[in-house]
Amino acid sequence: MGAPVNKGALLARHALLPGGWALDVAIEWNADGVITAVNPNAGAVAGIDTETLVIPGIVNLHSHAFQRAMAGLAETAGDSAAYTDDSFWTWRELMYRFAGRITPEQLEAVAAQLFVDCLRHGFTSVCEFHYLHRQPDGALYARPAEMAERVAQAAVDTGMGLTMLPVLYSHGGFGEQPLSERQRRFKSDVDQVLGIVDALSARRGGQFETGAAPHSLRAASMAQIAELARGLPAGRPLHMHIAEQQLEVDACLAHAGRRPVAWLLDNIDIDRRWCLVHATHLDDAEIGSLAASGAVAGLCPGTEANLGDGLFALAPFIAAGGRFGIGSDSHVGHSPVEELRWLEYGQRLRRQGRNIAVDGGQRRVGDFLWQGALRGGAQASGRPVGALAVGLRADLLVLDDAHPNLQDAAAADVLNLLLFAGNDNLVRDVIVGGRPVIRHGRHADQAAIAARYRGALAQLRENAP
Repeated sequence: MGAPVNKGALLARHALLPGGWALDVAIEWNADGVITAVNPNAGAVAGIDTETLVIPGIVNLHSHAFQRAMAGLAETAGDSAAYTDDSFWTWRELMYRFAGRITPEQLEAVAAQLFVDCLRHGFTSVCEFHYLHRQPDGALYARPAEMAERVAQAAVDTGMGLTMLPVLYSHGGFGEQPLSERQRRFKSDVDQVLGIVDALSARRGGQFETGAAPHSLRAASMAQIAELARGLPAGRPLHMHIAEQQLEVDACLAHAGRRPVAWLLDNIDIDRRWCLVHATHLDDAEIGSLAASGAVAGLCPGTEANLGDGLFALAPFIAAGGRFGIGSDSHVGHSPVEELRWLEYGQRLRRQGRNIAVDGGQRRVGDFLWQGALRGGAQASGRPVGALAVGLRADLLVLDDAHPNLQDAAAADVLNLLLFAGNDNLVRDVIVGGRPVIRHGRHADQAAIAARYRGALAQLRENAP
């Protein structure tokens, strides 16, 4: 997938533009994979392919790539008589075991499989929240950026756009508690994180960006978070887990006397550079303050449901003008359709009503969710993506207009049908940075990547404690 991009073009009979659906849109891009022209009502254009339904690819704004290898393996209840004792915190023990033994080679194989999975379903960019910095015994690699480089190489090999976010992970709990033995591979300080960012700088370009991520208020002090934000080059994205679990909120209240989001906003200049991931447990004041900050709420409904985290307060956040994006996080799923469907359906169950994700300007739920996730994901990625517009990356999806769900559908209904009608994957072709990476639902290297993944998975399971 590392071959030079060829400039190209296509004609979309129906294309989703920032302002909505448009007819007969000629889209052109240059050899760097950047869109140079978007012309509606173009009519027939000689020498270029014509597609029926074209929409922008979407950003997966929160990923832990190695967790792809453990998806589905934590769904057996523990030995307790009270099965409800299973929680995020018991799931975390399995995660620690996988994190404790995965090798650089295995991580690259797992990440490549993940990226193919995501591309096939319509994610064209990933923000990798990367905290596997050290060797299994806690020693640094000869190249401290070794593990991050492996994920970056998997993105190159598959054609996935990537924002790499090396994670600051210094403490094991509020009050700068020491890390546990299970967390020794994650250990980092501000200088080490900035060193990884610097080591990756030569890779920066159209397909790759770097930012950084304080793991959480549990794992980084306020002073460290402020230092990291100051040290990161201007304009780079910053992501952070926050208020995912009620137990975390309770611990923060006990330590600081403030709820997590309120405490963070009181101490750090949170702005559009930031993506606050999960933010599940917010009070009304925090909802308004987060929306006003301009930061993106990074929502991962599939993982949040799988882990029993809770439900984000989407309706009041939308009403306050907040921005959101979606991620697949632990990768129990790989589809933006699944994440957005979960997002809406969770709100319907919470409110015992229907059609929640709308506002005064957009009453179609599918359109509101897709366009909102495009904008929020692009902002969180720090990359020029998220729309079919001049100057942005040529990241686009061709939907399967021959599928019964979409055949002869009115363009205005397409996104509602995509999100809320059936479970078939309706993404036929995917172009990322001007390069076709998925054709008729398959990646060119899909078989070889799957074989390497199977080998890595077999080794990880064989060595399981």
